[in-house]
Amino acid sequence: MPLSSEARSLAARCEPRVNELARRMARESFEELPGYAELPDDVKDLEIAATARHGVRLFLRHVTDQPGSHRLFRERAAQRAEEGMPLHLLLRTHALGVYVLWQALRDAARPGEEAALVELVDVLLQSHPAVVGAVAETYLDERSALEAEQRAQRSSLVRGLLDGMVPPGHVLLDQLRLAGPVLVLAIGFDGAPAEGPVAVRRRLRRVQTALDHAFDLEVLALLEADGGRVIVPKECLPPEDLPRRLGKACDLPVRVAAVDAAGPEAVTDAARTATEILRITRACGMPPGLHRMADVLLEYHLSRRNESSHLISALLDPVADRPELLETLRTHLGHQQERRATAAALGLHPNTVDNRLAKIGERTGIDLSAPRGTALAIAALLLREAEEPPSGDGPSVRP
Repeated sequence: MPLSSEARSLAARCEPRVNELARRMARESFEELPGYAELPDDVKDLEIAATARHGVRLFLRHVTDQPGSHRLFRERAAQRAEEGMPLHLLLRTHALGVYVLWQALRDAARPGEEAALVELVDVLLQSHPAVVGAVAETYLDERSALEAEQRAQRSSLVRGLLDGMVPPGHVLLDQLRLAGPVLVLAIGFDGAPAEGPVAVRRRLRRVQTALDHAFDLEVLALLEADGGRVIVPKECLPPEDLPRRLGKACDLPVRVAAVDAAGPEAVTDAARTATEILRITRACGMPPGLHRMADVLLEYHLSRRNESSHLISALLDPVADRPELLETLRTHLGHQQERRATAAALGLHPNTVDNRLAKIGERTGIDLSAPRGTALAIAALLLREAEEPPSGDGPSVRP
């Protein structure tokens, strides 16, 4: 509905006071807001005063049916977001600006202009939500973009450190708060299902939160659908129930390999070792849980490649076409060669396990009842697993 001539006349009397109102908002009214006094003087006197002046003039143009734009509000909101001004403070300045403009209209109103004042207040209150919406939307978009950029930069830095691409002492390492000993983890999700990107992101966010709570700080994690690597920026021991906590967060069996690093310069080697420990636990059929080097010391030693590695790996070639035999061997070794435990894990009768182990011995010549034969079987299985991606017990952590 068009405004009355009385309302337009009342608004026009405020036109000469635009600069005065803007200065009062920027230097008096807004000073009441928590945190505003700490802003630099040039921000108050130039940018905020200019934004207030634009807001008053935008209202006056609206009264006279002239087109206006929220562009300056959006630009300033993006600036404030980049500078780190809290959103609540930014929105309060706009709300308080509306109140100061209402006061100016009320003071300019003459007796008998009450109806005209109501018309202007109606316009003022109707236009305010659009301004607040534009400001909040732009602010949040800018903050989201900045945070995504920061996360990407940090992830790139963490990846570079884990992969040995960021040298020790690099100036950017200060951003990661890495100065002394740290704990490096390799994490694997056994049987991770094929999911869409949204479901994966939600699961990984829950895992990140569980990690942060477990160590009482924000850990540096590179997580993917099937696992990942983590740097805990302090010297500490992983909680014994960490796999259970992470498993509860992602609803999957979780295995964790933990290795200490004396400082940033040792992180790359620690990450490689943790990833290798994780691979060995899978290759040997060990159940999900928390693993340290001491848990796989023999297996780790036997899996080191040398001039005899291809000969040891070839010992299992005669059963390479029988995946059920390899799976039985892996599970049998992982259960300390307990036939009943192996049978229970595979859902077989113990006699079936015996028959399969006998076939392995016949085809390969490996005597699994002797310590030497057991060591050869472990070494052969580990070396084969290192040559080919594991199958049947979940994807491995990507190095």
